[in-house]
Amino acid sequence: MQKYYTLNVAGVTRELPIMRISDDLAIASFVILGDCEIVVKSAPLIEQLLPQVDYVVTAEAKGIPLAHELCRLRNLPTYIVARKSVKPYMGHPLTDEVVSITTQKKQLLCMDGKDATLLKGKRVAIVDDVISTGESLSAIERLVEKAGGIIAAKAAILAEGDAAKRKDIIFLEELPLFPIEKQ
Repeated sequence: MQKYYTLNVAGVTRELPIMRISDDLAIASFVILGDCEIVVKSAPLIEQLLPQVDYVVTAEAKGIPLAHELCRLRNLPTYIVARKSVKPYMGHPLTDEVVSITTQKKQLLCMDGKDATLLKGKRVAIVDDVISTGESLSAIERLVEKAGGIIAAKAAILAEGDAAKRKDIIFLEELPLFPIEKQ
């Protein structure tokens, strides 16, 4: 199996290490945390494709830089982060369970009740770094719907595997999966 995948997105090239995540699957490890160039060059391209929204919502943690930059470009004062656990400061949190391709175990996504009240009747863009199986995206969708928000768009820098065939998401480039043949 090759060791790196060459990604070209938004005029930026990265050599992504291919990491085994299970007995039969490896992924190209795409991490935007700390990669200002990828975020700053990708966000305007995504921003042009988004409809009008009142809020941007993302999951903790890798989608945070993209959500921040999209809000800065749109002059939106706030974005909302679905956290991975209920925090002591959260009043009346909304929760949902998810099993994502990278964690491969049950995980909570939690939205502070204060944030949830902001979303009622508002148009929301859900953003992340990569959409793969769509499990994290679906959990955030359920949280936004519980809060009474209207999902106007779902977007990511990359769509991985079968997610690239979806017509309901906005993304810039496809990221392949790397099946591992059993010997």
